[in-house]
Amino acid sequence: MKLLLSLSQKPPITSVYSAEQVLINEVEVARSQDIASYDLMYSAGVAVFTQLLKNWPKAEHILVLCGKGNNGGDGFIVAQLAHKKNIKVSVLLSCAVSQLKADALLAYQAMIAAGAALLIDKVAGSNNAKSLACIDSFTGEVIVDALFGIGFTGQLKPSLQRLVLSINHHTAKVISIDLPSGLCATTGQVHGENRDIQAIIADVTLTFIVYKQGLLTGKAANFVGTLLLAPLALHNAFTRRVKTNHYYSQYKQPLNLAKRLPASHKGISGLLLAVGGGLGMPGAIRLASEAALRCGAGLVAVSCHERNQAIIMHGRPELMLAPTTAELLDNSAPLHQAKTYLIGPGLGHDNEAEQLFKLLCETSQATKKNIILDADALIWLSKTKLSNTRLSKMKQYYHHWVLTPHPKEAAALLHCDIASIEADRFAAVSAIAKQYGGVCLLKGAGSLISDGQHIVINNSGNAGMASGGMGDVLSGIISALVLQSDDIFSATCLAAYIHGAAADIIANKNGQRGLLASDLFVPLQHLLNGKIPSH
Repeated sequence: MKLLLSLSQKPPITSVYSAEQVLINEVEVARSQDIASYDLMYSAGVAVFTQLLKNWPKAEHILVLCGKGNNGGDGFIVAQLAHKKNIKVSVLLSCAVSQLKADALLAYQAMIAAGAALLIDKVAGSNNAKSLACIDSFTGEVIVDALFGIGFTGQLKPSLQRLVLSINHHTAKVISIDLPSGLCATTGQVHGENRDIQAIIADVTLTFIVYKQGLLTGKAANFVGTLLLAPLALHNAFTRRVKTNHYYSQYKQPLNLAKRLPASHKGISGLLLAVGGGLGMPGAIRLASEAALRCGAGLVAVSCHERNQAIIMHGRPELMLAPTTAELLDNSAPLHQAKTYLIGPGLGHDNEAEQLFKLLCETSQATKKNIILDADALIWLSKTKLSNTRLSKMKQYYHHWVLTPHPKEAAALLHCDIASIEADRFAAVSAIAKQYGGVCLLKGAGSLISDGQHIVINNSGNAGMASGGMGDVLSGIISALVLQSDDIFSATCLAAYIHGAAADIIANKNGQRGLLASDLFVPLQHLLNGKIPSH
C-alpha cells in the first residue's frame, strides 16, 4: 500500500559550515574565481554598507569598532564608504595601527586616504576609558561591529567585556560583520553568565559567502538578531568545492505532501500507541496524542495511569484507551497492532514507568517498529546499564527510534553537565545519535537533528515556544509523520519545521507571550494540508 506521506527525498536544505572550513578554503575558492583577497574584503565592506543603508537610510552618524584582522578591514571599508556618502564616521581600533597587516592595513590606509579619521586606537588597552566615553557619548544611529571575525574563540578579555557592555546598553542599532564579536562561529558558544558582556548583541548580522553553523543554534539566537547572507560571488563555488554534512533547513510553504487517495481509510496511516501520563501528569500525553491526530495519524491509543483516563479522553473522543500497565499491555492488541510507538510524555519515574519503558523498547526492537522516546523515557534510557541484556544491546545498534532530548536530557544521555551540551550542540547531537543509534533531535533555538552522519538545523520557531507542553506536541508530530513515512530522519526534520512554523503563525497573529502548546493544533492541520491561514 502506498504511504500517505512520502518523505523518501531529503528535505530542501542549504549547506552550512564551521569557521575552520571557511578559513581554510575561502582564499582558494576566491582564487579559483579570479577574485583577489583585497577585492573580496572590499566586496564585504560594500555589502555591509549597502545593508546598513537599507536598514537605516536616515543614518547621519555611525560608529565603527574595528579589530586588527580582516573583520576590522571590512569595517575600514564601511567607514570609507560612509565618509564618501557624507555620513559622519567615528572609528575605534582595538589595537595599535602598527599591528595592522596585509589587507586590513591596505583597507585602513584607503580609509585614511579617503579622509575618514581614526578616533581612537588601542580601545582595549590604555585608551579603554576614552573609548568607553566615546561610546557613551555617541549620539549617532548605528554601531558597526567589526571587532572579531570567525576565527574568534574563547572569552573576551575584561577590557573588551566593558566595551561590549557599553555597546549593548547603547540606544544605537548594531550591525555585526560576519558574526557578533564574542560568539564562536562553529559552536555558537559564548562564555560567562552575563549576556550583556558575553558578546555584542546585534540587531542585524550580515555573514559572508556561506552560513556559519554556530550562528544558527542555541545561545547564538540571543546575539545574532536578523541573520542575512551576502554570497560575495563565492557561495556557489564554495559549496561545490567544500563538502559538509551539516545543513540548514529551508522548507518552503505550502508543504508538498502526497495527497490522500479517495479510498483511504484510517488503517492505511496506521495506529500509534502513545504511552505516558503517569499519576498526576495527564497533560503531556494528551497534548502529544492530539498533536498526532492533527498530523495525520489514523488512530491513536493511549496507555496512561487509570486515574488519568477520563481527563485524557475529555473533549477528545477520537482518542482510544489502551491497557494501563505493562503487564496488561503486554500481548494486547494495541501493542501488537500499532505501527509506531511513542513513550515518555508524563511517564514518570516509578517502577511501573520503568516496566512500560522496557516493554515498549524490547517490543519495538523485536518487531523493528519505530519508536519515539521523549521526556521521562530518555531519563530511563540514560539509566540503562551496559550489561548482557536485550535492552542494553540497543544502545549502539538500534536504528528504529527517534530521541528528542532538551539539553538537560541530553546531558543525562551523555553523562555530562548541561554546560557541556550547550558548549557544542553539534558535537552533542552527533554523539547521542552515534552512541544510541537512530535519530536524535536536540531541542532548543535552532533545534538540531542528526542521524550520526548528518546534522540539520531547523529554521522555524520563536521564543514564545518556551512554555509547557511544546515538547510534548513535537513528540506527537514526529510520531505521526514517522507513522506515515519510511524515512524517520526526513520525517523528524519535517516535524521540527512544522512545529516551529505553526508557532510562528500564531505568534505573527497574536504575539509570542501567552502562546500555548495547544494553540498549535489548528495551524498544524493547515500546514500539513498546504493551507496557510491569513494573519
